[in-house]
Amino acid sequence: MIDEILIDAEERMDKSLISLDSAFNKIRTGRAHPNILDNVYVDYYGTDTPIQQVSNVTVEDARSLLITPWEKPMLGPIEKAIIRSDLGLNPSNNGDVIRVPMPALTEETRMEYTKQAKHEAENSRVALRNIRRDANQHVKDLLKDKEISEDDERKAEQDIQKLTDSHIAKVEEKYSAKETDLLAI
Repeated sequence: MIDEILIDAEERMDKSLISLDSAFNKIRTGRAHPNILDNVYVDYYGTDTPIQQVSNVTVEDARSLLITPWEKPMLGPIEKAIIRSDLGLNPSNNGDVIRVPMPALTEETRMEYTKQAKHEAENSRVALRNIRRDANQHVKDLLKDKEISEDDERKAEQDIQKLTDSHIAKVEEKYSAKETDLLAI
């Protein structure tokens, strides 16, 4: 039973780290990367569809993306979807492809994005602590129902704490890497 609680907690903590990666991908660094458009959805015949499913998104050079739609009529909706997104990008359409230049980041926007990344990392740490609390509560419930001994409870709580500490360290690594990436000129 304790093993199941640990496995569940680890799976949930891993999902929290994946969520943090997704949040960090939304914070642009001034360099072109196709993942920046992961959360841009295009109206494809009445259905909101991810931009990667209606076009080919590639890096043209260090500061621009090249979007080649699979169907010519999709040029307009793709361009509108990018403009509507809150990414601050200004695409240009030449009739065949869409180019999305990445504006250079000012010192002020770099600091703002760093704050945003710090906020996302803190949200992830809070989520990890909540998962730890839930797992510890499950262990206490097992002790209360006399399904495990106090020694088992103590060991389980130590294991849960080690798991939490390792995942929080991973959050710190990811945040440090993102911060370095954002502050690099």
